[in-house]
Amino acid sequence: MFSVEEDIANRACSGYQDQHPHTILYNILSWRDSDRLNDEANSYLTSHTCHCNQRKVRLKDPTATCQVASSVLIKTVCFMRSLPSFSQLPLGDQSSLLTHCWVPLFVLGLAQERIMFEVTDVPNPSILRQILLRPGLSEKEADQPTLAGVHRLRASLYQLWDLDLSPKEYAYLRGATLFNPAVRGLSAMLLIESLQQEAQRALQGVIHLLHPEDTSRFRAASLAASTTRNVSHSLVTELFFKPVIGNTNMLHLLTDMLFVQ
Repeated sequence: MFSVEEDIANRACSGYQDQHPHTILYNILSWRDSDRLNDEANSYLTSHTCHCNQRKVRLKDPTATCQVASSVLIKTVCFMRSLPSFSQLPLGDQSSLLTHCWVPLFVLGLAQERIMFEVTDVPNPSILRQILLRPGLSEKEADQPTLAGVHRLRASLYQLWDLDLSPKEYAYLRGATLFNPAVRGLSAMLLIESLQQEAQRALQGVIHLLHPEDTSRFRAASLAASTTRNVSHSLVTELFFKPVIGNTNMLHLLTDMLFVQ
């Protein structure tokens, strides 16, 4: 069995900083150019009406926000690349885990670096424009981020921020999130399950060391991390990376960052 605990601990102790993959698409990401933390975490999703599902939004400051989001994404991929326990998995399993886990890992990165962002409404098209638009364009506009999706992302961030997690706690949460045996089609599912359990045990150990009196912290941290799965891939792609990569396929970009040396 690969030892994931030491691998992840090394990533935490190195300050979540690694050399980036030297790819053309990396250069695109790295070159192209508030909400207050409070008790809203538990009520954020339920306190808004269904109109949030129709309200299209975009970043208020896309240049600055996309730059920091790109940095978090690069560190997220570097985290995966740096784990021998991940890189020694079959390539197909690596690809499947990347596909299903990159958004939760990215949200954990946003939370650890306490990235805040503001959005603004996208102006509604005129009635005439809606009549004249071709069906293909209408579908494209339907992919734009909604305020409801942003609320789900912020609710997840609030829950993580409320715990004030240490770097090692974040590192082991990332490990437990990455090694997800529930992803379909894994050829090494039992190994991946054991790696997830190892990361969870390591998380319990560091929590016991740092917070010996807090018997509910492991459950709270695991629950907060699970909320990252409520954030859709399309929201993250359209909100944080579409202004940078345009029509580039996000999964192709991530695959290149992970596998191309």
